[in-house]
Amino acid sequence: MGKKLTIRLNPELAAWLSETAKRTGLPASRVVRQQLERAGVEEGSQRFLCHAGRIRGPRDLSQRRGFSRA
Repeated sequence: MGKKLTIRLNPELAAWLSETAKRTGLPASRVVRQQLERAGVEEGSQRFLCHAGRIRGPRDLSQRRGFSRA
């Protein structure tokens, strides 16, 4: 296994983690690893969202000279 990480959880997160571990039958550490892996995959697949609302220009590129459909 890799690095060891120690974290402090607020009561709500601790309760969620405990309940999820009991419900799934998995150790709490495995639940945390799965959630971290899932977050990494989701972040990697939507990196473009950090640019949402920042791009300027015509809404339809066909409005630009040379790209007209007409």
